[in-house]
Amino acid sequence: MNKEFLKEMLNTVSVTGNEEALQQKIIDYSKSFADKLMVDPMSNVISVINPKSDFRIMLCGHADEIGFRVTYVDEGGFIHVQRAGGVNPKLYVGYPMQIIHEENGKYNKINGVGVYTRDLLKKSEFDESDLLIDIGANSKEEALKLVSVGDSVCADTVVRELLNDNFSCRALDDKSGAFTVIEAGRKAKEKGSDNGIYVNTSTGEESSGRGAYFASEGIKPDCAVIVDVTWASDYPGTDKGTTGDIKVGGGPVLCLSGMVNKKLNTLMQEIAKEKNIPLQYEIAGGRTATDGDTIAFTGNGVPIVLVSIPERYMHSSVEVTNWKDIEQCIELIAEFCVRIKKDFDFNTLKI
Repeated sequence: MNKEFLKEMLNTVSVTGNEEALQQKIIDYSKSFADKLMVDPMSNVISVINPKSDFRIMLCGHADEIGFRVTYVDEGGFIHVQRAGGVNPKLYVGYPMQIIHEENGKYNKINGVGVYTRDLLKKSEFDESDLLIDIGANSKEEALKLVSVGDSVCADTVVRELLNDNFSCRALDDKSGAFTVIEAGRKAKEKGSDNGIYVNTSTGEESSGRGAYFASEGIKPDCAVIVDVTWASDYPGTDKGTTGDIKVGGGPVLCLSGMVNKKLNTLMQEIAKEKNIPLQYEIAGGRTATDGDTIAFTGNGVPIVLVSIPERYMHSSVEVTNWKDIEQCIELIAEFCVRIKKDFDFNTLKI
């Protein structure tokens, strides 16, 4: 498991709709193991192992992150923004921020801060229009020399190691999942899998699901493994009755849901038992709120299984997860890619 590459992914801004800078780095990294690389008009990156195999497994983790997009620069040089994904603007008041401006294929980082006033913190209803970014400009003209409408905006964070193999950063949702599918594909190849493995770092999950749909329609997988983060319940203010008893550092989380194929879940459980990988469980009464919901309805329908990484403080700039959980997810999925075969029976009923 290449921890340094995950850190590089986390340090590369990929606000939903502007994922190309990160995806290019994923292309460069995946060249070391992929037999074939594919991209598409949605900016998906698909790293293929055994492209001649007629049994196709899609591994999917989304590469985009929540954040904001620049909408307007006012006369004082302050930056106005719009939400990109499920972001809470109030969390960024008085917080270090960064704007990524793309020009001629180059990405420039502009430092800023979320404007802070006492009155802002007192507001009971806080919207994106209340959040302004101060880059230190004295005028609109000065700011527009560095910033353009549509530029990405997000918290300016770095990876911070915590106790007990935990670590924190923004965008662990879902760069930790994108990293997991990349490493699982690489490891499955090392283990000698002869299946076609299509590792998709998808775009747009936080806003539209466009990447997963486009990629799955193109790949036409026989089944798909989706890796995302899920809510842990091991910190104050959570409700185990809603989320289940899920701990950071407690191992991969399998989803029990009508959206998920039960036979695929059973195979995951068998592998985990043999490999001494602890499993946790979450319930989704309807949709899973992941790319899996999109992929399942592509083509003639795709059987899916959802493997999640436990996370604290989701959709904030201080998300927390665990290195061992990620490593165990990689091992579980890599072994799955080795063991499942073309004659696997996805049906739960017999006639």
